[in-house]
Amino acid sequence: QVQLVESGGGLVQPGGSLRLSCVVSGPPLDYYTIAWFRQAPGKEREGVSCISNSDGSTYYTDSVKGRFTISRDNAKSTVYLEMTSLKPEDTAVYYCAADSRSFEPIATLFRYGYVMEYMGKGTLVTVSS
Repeated sequence: QVQLVESGGGLVQPGGSLRLSCVVSGPPLDYYTIAWFRQAPGKEREGVSCISNSDGSTYYTDSVKGRFTISRDNAKSTVYLEMTSLKPEDTAVYYCAADSRSFEPIATLFRYGYVMEYMGKGTLVTVSS
């Protein structure tokens, strides 16, 4: 069984940085395409970024391009989301998710409400002064 556990959330001032981590247990991490989602209060869940399990290809939603960086360390079974230049509108619960489908369809589907095979319970990021 696959389990995902996120950490690294917290309160940060606008312009600050945070690094989220997601530890994946179960089959080897390189079996999966990994994505980060977020859900702000009163809003629908939004796909933020995803990363390939083969060639390291990545995708970012427009609102985080140039500010967020997704990466993975298969040896540590850990995926990261480095967030810089944070804005109040980045406030949300951030979820890590895994799917055995390849990167190309996931990079399209996850923007339109696709439900990944496995998802963690989330970590709260609050950007406020």
